[in-house]
Amino acid sequence: MKKIATSLPGLLLLEPRVFGDDRGFFLESYNQRAFAELGIPEPFVQDNHSYSEKNVIRGLHYQIRQPQGKLVRAITGEILDVALDLRRSSPTFGKWESFKLSGENKHMLWIPHGFAHGFRVVSQTAHVLYKTTDFYAPSTSVRWHGMILHWASRGKSTTNPSFLQETSRACPSSRLKNSNSAASIQSELDRNRGFNLNRLAAG
Repeated sequence: MKKIATSLPGLLLLEPRVFGDDRGFFLESYNQRAFAELGIPEPFVQDNHSYSEKNVIRGLHYQIRQPQGKLVRAITGEILDVALDLRRSSPTFGKWESFKLSGENKHMLWIPHGFAHGFRVVSQTAHVLYKTTDFYAPSTSVRWHGMILHWASRGKSTTNPSFLQETSRACPSSRLKNSNSAASIQSELDRNRGFNLNRLAAG
């Protein structure tokens, strides 16, 4: 497994070793010992499988009381995957980075707890698998889609809101747009949810 550093501390792009021949291929997507050596010792407690069609947007999602680390990969199709740093003590607090994950490149993204996460499907369809370090707790999830709409629609004149995931569409739109500032994030959380950044993961 090859570890590729990103611009956000703790966020890692992983490239598995692929063994291919005329029969197909084999790869090891998770090995507890190997991941610990990469600096990812956290145990996983839940596996999830998401299927989506082109331009579907899921996220951004963040759990306050039960923060999750996530190991994300696309096994078919391609997604534009985004992680937003919400760790108050992080030097990159409020910054985000995006990655192309696909069945072709077989890359995986390790997203530590303290990050919001979401993706947009750029292929006709995509199957996305992700492991989490804590159980899903819908009552403590913070969702907004304004920023994800911005980065996902770069180069396009419009993005059809009907493609938004149902749970995301039901939540208030964000005004983050181009801003990466902590003040903008706090303002949006205050306006929509009444949360304070002091309650976010100290990271």
